[in-house]
Amino acid sequence: IFRNTPLGRETLLESLYFCRQLALKPHIYIPKTTKFLMYFEREAIQVDLDASYVTAPKTAKAHAQEVVERMEMEAEFIPPQQYTASTLPDLSSSYEFMCCPRGISDLSSKIRLGYIGNRVRRILHNSKFPVLIPSAVYKPWKSVTVLFGGSPTAINSLRLGLMVGRRSNCPVDLFTYAPGHSQDEYRESLKQQGFLQTVENNVRTWQFCTSGRLEDNLWDIPHNALLVLGAYGHGMIKNLFFGSTMEAVQSTMPNNMLITGPHFRMPV
Repeated sequence: IFRNTPLGRETLLESLYFCRQLALKPHIYIPKTTKFLMYFEREAIQVDLDASYVTAPKTAKAHAQEVVERMEMEAEFIPPQQYTASTLPDLSSSYEFMCCPRGISDLSSKIRLGYIGNRVRRILHNSKFPVLIPSAVYKPWKSVTVLFGGSPTAINSLRLGLMVGRRSNCPVDLFTYAPGHSQDEYRESLKQQGFLQTVENNVRTWQFCTSGRLEDNLWDIPHNALLVLGAYGHGMIKNLFFGSTMEAVQSTMPNNMLITGPHFRMPV
């Protein structure tokens, strides 16, 4: 979703880089209004963009096309599929990935480390696709770090991280924070799920932390790594509540993040 501002340019650059790394064709939506709908299986989500997303509409497509050409890529500019109302376009939710700034519905002045907007959380909660949360400025990533919690659902994030590493030809590392547990316990869990050999064959390093604060241990994750992790909601009142580990990571790390929600399905 292109925003015709310098911040929007950085987000587009990161999205295009991600697509190039994974050999994907990027689809770009240039909003003409500040609202749109996305229909998911469980609910329709109305996204209310701030006014910066409709800045200088006469130059928006030219600026986006300029960025695409600078990356030596091709992209498809997508119109809304239909309109629920005259000013409420519908966007497809049938994608492999979606790129969302941390606060897609909020003013640029509110976008900061540690803040993920409510609409982004709702998209994560409902989507089958992972959501790419880019860093504030374009920064190519040179490796993939999967934050692995050991649960059966965490295997999905691990599979995704390995797939991204394979398609981008980047090394994959694991990071686990598990006070009171041993790496042997986690290895046994992977073995029981038939995934230990895959990890041993495809993971470069496994940083296993059993002491100290999570935030302090995160220091050793490379600054130019793409983080892959799962966010599993416990309920929704005003916000989707992320797990405590997810909250600590997203409020500490400036890296690009690829996040899976509770209904994530591996891309074909």
